[in-house]
Amino acid sequence: MITLKEIDRHNFKAIAALKVADAQKDFVAENVYSIAQAKAYPECIPLAVYDNDTPVGFIMYCMDYDDKEYWIYRLMIDENHQGKGYGKAALKLVLLKILEDKAYNKIFISVVPGNEAVAKMYETFGFETDNQVLEGEIVYCLHRNNFTM
Repeated sequence: MITLKEIDRHNFKAIAALKVADAQKDFVAENVYSIAQAKAYPECIPLAVYDNDTPVGFIMYCMDYDDKEYWIYRLMIDENHQGKGYGKAALKLVLLKILEDKAYNKIFISVVPGNEAVAKMYETFGFETDNQVLEGEIVYCLHRNNFTM
């Protein structure tokens, strides 16, 4: 069963130790950086992705104060746990959590060019490119009424 858990002193080292494959290192920041970023930016919510009691990944979302919309800043699944549906399951859980907030209608996420597999996964939820590029990444947007599971 896939769950999202807060990161605390009990699981910090295990989550920090999760890594993507060498070929994917340019696609996502290391978890320890993201956890530190969440400390500096308290609007960011970092969560560990678990399969029962096994940590398998990391996801972080936030309310961006600049554009007043939700962003999913990070999603990573450890190289030893990829291809098992964990990324899709974690993304679904975070989207459902964000969509509980009825005051906002858009969720943004970005993709490093060349990461076609993750872009296709985002599109299965209804994300579409919105013709923005931020810091070299292609921005995708999900409108509340386009969300599909």
